[in-house]
Amino acid sequence: KSKLNRKAAHELLSEDQKRANHIASEQKRRANIRIGFEKLVEIVPTLSTGHRSEALILQKSVEHLRLLIDSKTALKEKVRELQLMLGEM
Repeated sequence: KSKLNRKAAHELLSEDQKRANHIASEQKRRANIRIGFEKLVEIVPTLSTGHRSEALILQKSVEHLRLLIDSKTALKEKVRELQLMLGEM
């Protein structure tokens, strides 16, 4: 029943109102995407200077994530080595 009510309310809107709603929704979506890219620029060290296209931001973000994953893996291995050394003492 609520689905029917929502549809009926939507049908009450004029074409201009529907278009305005659509434009507002699209602007909000784009703003959220822009905010996400801005956050990536803040977090990824290699993006702090120069021109940054969205493609470059995504590319450098992936590189940074891979670097972090590799670093974490190396640190875990070092912890295992140190634990083995402590066990041998």
